[in-house]
Amino acid sequence: MRVAPAAATSDAEAVRASLTAPDRFEELFARHAPAIFRYVAARVGASAAEDIVAETFTTAFRRRAKFDLAAANARPWLYGIAANRLHKHRDAEQRWLERQLLDRPERQRDDGAGIDDRLDAARLAPQLAAALLTLSVGERDVLLLFALEDFSGDEIAAALGIRPGTARSRLSRGRAQLRALLEHHLNEGDHHD
Repeated sequence: MRVAPAAATSDAEAVRASLTAPDRFEELFARHAPAIFRYVAARVGASAAEDIVAETFTTAFRRRAKFDLAAANARPWLYGIAANRLHKHRDAEQRWLERQLLDRPERQRDDGAGIDDRLDAARLAPQLAAALLTLSVGERDVLLLFALEDFSGDEIAAALGIRPGTARSRLSRGRAQLRALLEHHLNEGDHHD
């Protein structure tokens, strides 16, 4: 006789259940691993992302008893662990971003739809990658969680273990620095054309 699958549970319920039935932690993996993989891969490439996501969920599993069960959503907690794992792989992130300086324009499709936008994005990709490397680790983490994962200030703060005001100020500083660097690159490019 087949048992019907359990009804969808909150992240907190899955973590609580995994304390006595460890296989229940798979629910968190199934729910969040694809998005975390996309976020990490955007920062270090797919190959390194596989290892970092595995480390993220291994760490989360080992620390699941410390998860705040009052928080129904484990997303910020998991992204915080992923951010810490990324810190240990900064060289991989830097190499990935530097490769974007060279590789990105070649990847553009030529299907006619939105080609102007893609050309603009391709033209800015090297400058954006270079500008991201100039940000502090904290500003880069905040900016990328905001831009790539659409995290709110409170979610960023929870993920990185910082105050919401700190998250907002890092986001503001990071955006201002990126804007200034990109404007400089664009103005410089206009003078060379």
